[in-house]
Amino acid sequence: MRKELRSGYTTGACAAAAAKGAAQMLLAQASASEVIIDLPVGVSATFQLHGQTFSANSASCFVVKDAGDDPDVTNGAELHALVSFTDPQEERVNIISGGIGIGKVTKPGLAISPGQWAINPVPLQMIHQAVATVLSEFKTQNSKLKITISIPDGEDRARKTLNARLGIIGGLSILGTTGIVHPISAKAWTDTIDASLDVAKACGCPTVVLSTGRSSEMAAQLHLPRLHEEAYIMMGDHVAYALRACAARGFIEPIIACQFAKLLKIACGYENTHAAASELDLSVLRGWAEAAQVTPEYLAIISSANTAREIAVATGFDTVLMELIVARAKQAAAVHAPGIQARPLLCGYNGTVV
Repeated sequence: MRKELRSGYTTGACAAAAAKGAAQMLLAQASASEVIIDLPVGVSATFQLHGQTFSANSASCFVVKDAGDDPDVTNGAELHALVSFTDPQEERVNIISGGIGIGKVTKPGLAISPGQWAINPVPLQMIHQAVATVLSEFKTQNSKLKITISIPDGEDRARKTLNARLGIIGGLSILGTTGIVHPISAKAWTDTIDASLDVAKACGCPTVVLSTGRSSEMAAQLHLPRLHEEAYIMMGDHVAYALRACAARGFIEPIIACQFAKLLKIACGYENTHAAASELDLSVLRGWAEAAQVTPEYLAIISSANTAREIAVATGFDTVLMELIVARAKQAAAVHAPGIQARPLLCGYNGTVV
């Protein structure tokens, strides 16, 4: 029987819960063990608080992020909130800022302007709303609070993300549009593709390089040293999505950097090249090769091969055979995103471009 996967909560939801808990302790001058917040999807959620401290002027606590069964670099991270009073005569609204482990935006194209803390609009609104409910409960709406969100190991965790390339420096982003993380969801990846393309567009990149993996990306970077880092987009297996996203932003001639097996899957017309979403049938390649009158020697290699890599290596990346697959990949790309004129960049297995 297949185990049902658990959903979790976004960094935005955890930050809002921590902020509410700290605000509640500050105003009540009493410790709190948990809080309930409303999520953007219209449901409420309960969060356990940790590390509670409070004084007459400030209070702090943290929430440990539980991402459920979704693999996430932020799973287990501590979302800290420090809340203190500000002068209501000087401040008309509550102030929300980032602390240790929260990144700052340095490039255009994201939902937040350069120079601002990397706390996205929806999480920002969630924090405001969570704190406002506490102020209302204690009938102190005229009081104004300063809320500082931090993640102690956020900078270390951010090194495992694409934040630096996106122009988010110094830590993690506070994200989430629903408050809920759905297990094994592709949305986090496609959101990153969108954000990366927006940054590339804002930075004036004339084209982009869509890579299926880090090895292909590194080979492309060596082959195309004049392109800025913002031009390199890690699309993973989301080929069709990335191509449509390129078309929507005017990147009509994107470069697709990939190794042979992925290129063959793209040529076969798969929208997603993950093994679970696309089965590689080498008989399709044999049919193309026969129609193109490829040599009997290479037809025999294709017929007996167990993997796509075996074909590429055994044929020495034969130019005629590779160009046949490249042409098919271009056609498939145009089907996914009409008007797109993709330029495949075939990468070998030794860090170079074939």
